[in-house]
Amino acid sequence: MKPFKYTPLLLTLGFFFFSAALTPAFAQAAPAQPTFRLDISGLDSPGDLSVAIQLLFFMTLLTLAPSIIMLMTSFTRIVIVLGFVRNALGVQSAPANQIIIGLALFLTFFLMAPIWERVYSEAVQPYMDKKITSTQAFDNGSAHLKGFMLKQTRESDIEFFLGLASMGSTLPSDLPMRVVIPAFIMSELRTAFQMGFMIFVPFLIIDFLVASTLMAMGMMMMPPAIISLPFKILLFVLVDGWYLVVRSLVESFRL
Repeated sequence: MKPFKYTPLLLTLGFFFFSAALTPAFAQAAPAQPTFRLDISGLDSPGDLSVAIQLLFFMTLLTLAPSIIMLMTSFTRIVIVLGFVRNALGVQSAPANQIIIGLALFLTFFLMAPIWERVYSEAVQPYMDKKITSTQAFDNGSAHLKGFMLKQTRESDIEFFLGLASMGSTLPSDLPMRVVIPAFIMSELRTAFQMGFMIFVPFLIIDFLVASTLMAMGMMMMPPAIISLPFKILLFVLVDGWYLVVRSLVESFRL
């Protein structure tokens, strides 16, 4: 008996239909693949900012974070005074800029820690728990930071910027940040330069004494800085200068 000549064709068609019948079953049994979706079209609570605006505000805050740390905290006064100490000693590279900035940054964290804790407990944490809106969280957080700046700011500087803004007498709690921030920066610069002057005085006295001694000895060609530098460093070490400077900086802030 001859084999059926359409046997290969029937086998092919059978395999095709058999595969087609099993494909839906395997497709249903296959686990669903994980997907990722970013959605900012959520429903906002009444009085809250939209999610897109909150995201934009957060990105802007990250961009301005270095400026906020440098100009709205104790960093400005500390880094300027430490720079005056190095210049008064007459050593231009010891300590290095990185060490001065690092010390000023960690002292800023130390001084601002209580304020940041209050901001977190009264603004960030309630907002994350959805107890307050983003606008209320911003008002609560900025109130503590504004209170810190007002304690360090002179009344004359506040009145100066109030006059520039064409604003009359305003209660401290109602002062806008556009007035408080520049007034705070001006006060910090003035205080830092006053402290820097007081630091320069004893080292200037040493320079005068050394210069007078060299002139009396007829050594007018000898630079006084070469002779006075070891004496200034010795004086700074004997009085424990870094301790006195850091202590004066910390105690100069009214928290």
